Amino acid sequence: MAEVPGWTRLPDLACRSVGGSVVWANDELFAERENLIRKPEPVYQTYTFGHKGQVYDGWETRRRRDSGVDQAIVRLGLPGVIKGVVVDTAFFTGNYPPFASVEATSATGYPAPDELAGWETVVPKSPLGGDRKHYFEVSAHRRYTHVRLTIHPDGGVARLRVFGTPVADPDLIVPDALDLAALENGASITGCSNMFYSDPANLIAPGQATVMGEGWETARRRDDGNDWVEVELAAPGVIRLAELDTSHFKGNAPGWASVRARDARTGAEFDVLPRTRLQPDTRHRFRVEGAAEATHARLDIYPDGGMARLRLFGGLTADGLRVITQRFQDLR
Repeated sequence: MAEVPGWTRLPDLACRSVGGSVVWANDELFAERENLIRKPEPVYQTYTFGHKGQVYDGWETRRRRDSGVDQAIVRLGLPGVIKGVVVDTAFFTGNYPPFASVEATSATGYPAPDELAGWETVVPKSPLGGDRKHYFEVSAHRRYTHVRLTIHPDGGVARLRVFGTPVADPDLIVPDALDLAALENGASITGCSNMFYSDPANLIAPGQATVMGEGWETARRRDDGNDWVEVELAAPGVIRLAELDTSHFKGNAPGWASVRARDARTGAEFDVLPRTRLQPDTRHRFRVEGAAEATHARLDIYPDGGMARLRLFGGLTADGLRVITQRFQDLR
């Protein structure tokens, strides 16, 4: 079994749950292209036939009787720097492509698929096997908005994962009113005490969690400690409103929580939200008074449990706006 690279802990920029979309494919006769970016792992049910054959949880094209390749284009839900790509041929055993390649491009606005240009190879044509995950590290260091998967010549792919670091467009940010902890704005998880049930990056993902599994949940503690997660903010800013959302966590919500931040100038920690009682399955919102400029925040939950989302609304400092602008310019 291939060793799982560390970059797979980064956000999946293409996933449907963060706004990704398969905007085009030249063929999807046997299985729909949209399956490529579904968040759940692929599944298979024996002898489930539709009008076009076995039903697959993936993208599958017809058998080619001419030269050529099949392709699908994905608009990234979170434009950013791609660190690695996973091409998963799960359950495709006699019908997987023997080779695949991936290209990427950066576009402004909302172009139609046939208007995209400037494709750059990020994964060269590489051999594939059946029913397995293939890990490809990407060295290109620039911001992309779309990827194009090419399979040579045809066949089925269950999932396409595009792991990387989101990079926000400063033209689409309102500096005085934004979520400083949002993944889409450039925030990231820098540490946590426990991720037994789910990834802490879910806390800062776009949108609302629709089920418990789309949040962060720790194992049950059997000691006197508590669980925590640390977030590097998108850029230095002042937190004015904290949202702690326990939606869907009913018998496993934390009893209490607190938020501390790191001062942008001194590095000292200060309270954003003192230890406060929480309710299950509730979106809690707390106004923050007199907070200093911050670069990082730490959420402590007592003693353990699950949280759907953490939002830290506020405004960028002048330095913060420069950080976001420069990050975008450096990666164009």
